[in-house]
Amino acid sequence: MPAALTAFLPAPADIPPEVNIDTIVADLADDGVSAPAGDVSGLEAVVDRAREDGIKLSVVVLKDNPGRDSQLRDIATEVGKHEGGTVLVLSPNWVGTYSDALSRVSVEDAQDKAYTGNAVDSANQFLDEIGRPEAPYGLITVGLVVVVGGAAAATWFVRARRGERDRQS
Repeated sequence: MPAALTAFLPAPADIPPEVNIDTIVADLADDGVSAPAGDVSGLEAVVDRAREDGIKLSVVVLKDNPGRDSQLRDIATEVGKHEGGTVLVLSPNWVGTYSDALSRVSVEDAQDKAYTGNAVDSANQFLDEIGRPEAPYGLITVGLVVVVGGAAAATWFVRARRGERDRQS
């Protein structure tokens, strides 16, 4: 395929060769957690808390960082295709996420606050953030339009009165 045409195709997922998605999905099946043994019970508690809040959360913890941080999002996306819901993938220094239920804005905002270096703390912070109500962006936009429109109308009114006064003098 000509190089010019490949620019219009989606990039394939870049999963590190040492990561096996099928193994991760099988590990998630019983408790929603695929992690080293020392983190499992704490992460199970986070997944249970998410379920109580109506959020289907899967947490994957990698022992090592992949070559690029973007690979964590690719892993989360591939896992999400199998599991659905929201997927949090943690490595020692990076976080990757996927969700078919939450907005990308809220998931990425929560992801940014989940960098702690401790898997259980990171998962708890992530869940706390995605559990917060989103800002009412529609109302904020309407409010700004009303304020700007009101300011424009007031400016027009003041200028029109000044112009009328100048014509009378």
